[in-house]
Amino acid sequence: MTPVEREPAGDDAAIGLALKRSLLLLLAAGACAGGVVWWLTRPAERLAGKVTPLDAPQLTQRRAAVPPVRFTDVTLAAGLSFRHENGARGQKLLPETMGGGVAWFDFDGDGDADLLFVNSTWWPDDPRRTNSPSAPPPSHALYRNDTPPGGGAKFTDVTAGSGLEGGDYAMGVACGDFDADGQVDLYLTCVGRNRLLRNLGQGRFREVTDAAGVAGGSEEWSTAAAWLDVDNDGDLDLFVGNYVQWSPPLDFEVNNQLVGLGRAYGRPWNFSGSLPRLFRNDSRGDQLRFTDVSATSGLQIRNPATRLPMAKTLAVAPVDLNSDGWIDLVVANDTVQNFVFTNRHDGTFAEVGVESGVAFDAYGQARGAMGIDVARFRNDDSLGIAIGNFANEMNALYVSQRASRREQLLFTDEAITEGLGPASRQLLKFGLFFLDYDLDGRLDVLTSNGHIEEDIEKVQVGGRYRQPAQLFWNAGGAPSFVEVGPAEAGAELFQPMVGRGSAYADFDRDGDLDVVLVDLAGPARLFRNEQSLGHHHLRVRLRGRTTNREALGVWVTLEVGGSRQALQVMPTKSYLSQSELPLTFGLGKVTAAESVTVHWPGGRAQRLENVAADQTLELVEPAAK
Repeated sequence: MTPVEREPAGDDAAIGLALKRSLLLLLAAGACAGGVVWWLTRPAERLAGKVTPLDAPQLTQRRAAVPPVRFTDVTLAAGLSFRHENGARGQKLLPETMGGGVAWFDFDGDGDADLLFVNSTWWPDDPRRTNSPSAPPPSHALYRNDTPPGGGAKFTDVTAGSGLEGGDYAMGVACGDFDADGQVDLYLTCVGRNRLLRNLGQGRFREVTDAAGVAGGSEEWSTAAAWLDVDNDGDLDLFVGNYVQWSPPLDFEVNNQLVGLGRAYGRPWNFSGSLPRLFRNDSRGDQLRFTDVSATSGLQIRNPATRLPMAKTLAVAPVDLNSDGWIDLVVANDTVQNFVFTNRHDGTFAEVGVESGVAFDAYGQARGAMGIDVARFRNDDSLGIAIGNFANEMNALYVSQRASRREQLLFTDEAITEGLGPASRQLLKFGLFFLDYDLDGRLDVLTSNGHIEEDIEKVQVGGRYRQPAQLFWNAGGAPSFVEVGPAEAGAELFQPMVGRGSAYADFDRDGDLDVVLVDLAGPARLFRNEQSLGHHHLRVRLRGRTTNREALGVWVTLEVGGSRQALQVMPTKSYLSQSELPLTFGLGKVTAAESVTVHWPGGRAQRLENVAADQTLELVEPAAK
């Protein structure tokens, strides 16, 4: 029994003593308060000579001269009439806010970049479907690049008869020659079953999903996908990221609301996460076989307390983070921590997102991560992971730091100091990628932006549903990135839209990179790069032998003018989208590269010296000795 418990209740002496102590404490507190008030309100003249004037801190940014490079909208002139369909008709179902992938890929093998637009469709109970069952639902769109040499822009719609017609509620696409027959195949991610389409040549694709065993779950909502060789056996395996556990009844039960406006689109906080899948390619010739190794791969992370899936994946970047010759994965998750998976070389991965510094922002908070890309934007050994985040959240730019051991990964978010963060805060970023749009030898950044809620302007001051794209020029030095405006790049690129998927390619083969952007429930836009600075370029196209045929994951290093550039062969970047495979290096005013080095897996290097500018190098992996 404690002394307090032994003290008799109602002891007047004890109560009196306690009262006296309380009064003394109150008097002391009053005296202290009085002293503070006197100090703060004493005559100002008594402070004369004791106050040191301080200037408010100023954020200074070197404003380099941004080169004028105009992007011209050539959508209609090129014959592109695709319009994205999201099936919205007032029910406010979450997938209606998220679709819109696009891919540049050479489906016919003629050396130029063709276009595939990924479409969603009407919901099963939509009157357009039930009242007119014979009416064709919205379709994906395949456009053959028929742009003539020397300029212009011409694309021909070859969707009919291609095998790409249909009514998938699709999100994105991954392009890769999984059967190594020299023709690029397609994997479509969907709300529901996904689709694998084998390229048969002559503009025809055949669905082989069931034969390959890569449909995923019928109740899953797949988003990002990537072809990559995770086990270095020379064929392409398949990573598929899933978003949240979703269904229309569950969406209505969650019933996200905007005050005063009623039901609204919402973020995925109230939906459980979903596990990704990894399919190992065990095909032999025409015998298709993929093995689902998801459960043993180490990629399926669960909450240690609830055992529920943690991932809410919207984008993935396959990249060799630690230069050990094996592909790793950086996964961008929406409203939950990002993942970093390092390859253990035995078919499994270790998740090190928290340890590496990529999981959260600088304050330990998860963000709404959408699009992603990875590049050596400083032209040195450091690697930058750029992620486009939700509105009122800046772009992230995680930059690798020096570590005592090669296998120890450490990144720091340098978006603010590098100029990629503050200007992006108000926008809701989806598509994001690095590209050297002015061919000066430094990688720039483009983001495609747009909100998820149509009525955001009614409830948020400064909020906009349609938003302009954002272009950042890499000036070198510190900060690296400077925002580019209409005065430098033309007004057409910055016309507001509900931006989602985005990708780049040199579709007109003039050496600079052109851009396509997808408008949610709107028309796609193709922008031709009108670069006329007199800058030179060098393009590199690879073909593997023991490495996978398209050389996905291989790095190429260029030495030019005392600077070193490095690019990775990887179409998977941005949001739900794929960019072209050939690499484009900017040489500025230099007319030849001192060297070009291809770093093939296994430590083998293929080196060329004194390579002339303004050409496309076609390099085949040397035969193994």
